[in-house]
Amino acid sequence: MNIPSDLKYTKDHEWVKIEDDIITVGITDFAQGELGDIVYVEVETVDETLEAEEVFGTVEAVKTVSDLFLPVSGEIIEFNETLEEEPEKVNTDPYGDGWMIKVKCSDVSQLEGLLSADDYKDIIGA
Repeated sequence: MNIPSDLKYTKDHEWVKIEDDIITVGITDFAQGELGDIVYVEVETVDETLEAEEVFGTVEAVKTVSDLFLPVSGEIIEFNETLEEEPEKVNTDPYGDGWMIKVKCSDVSQLEGLLSADDYKDIIGA
């Protein structure tokens, strides 16, 4: 299982890549594996400002639909539109081409509350 050490994680199985006050968010390799084949990613919150842990979208797999939770407060500035045509990229490249949103973080201190790779491994038993 792939858990890159240069990313941060949430207990809800999102990963976060931090670049100044812009963060990129996706779901982890563990999460996509648990969901199975992803057939649809819906994010209708672009240009909205949400609080940490609010639902920013959903991911639909063959057997289930799961909510996606925003790791930190901020404005959703971009959705990975590639996923509209190729949602399977979340399965094949969850940390690369399968990213979901970019967020302009409104409170960078919230980043300190995210999990390290080792802490996330402990949660999933890896």
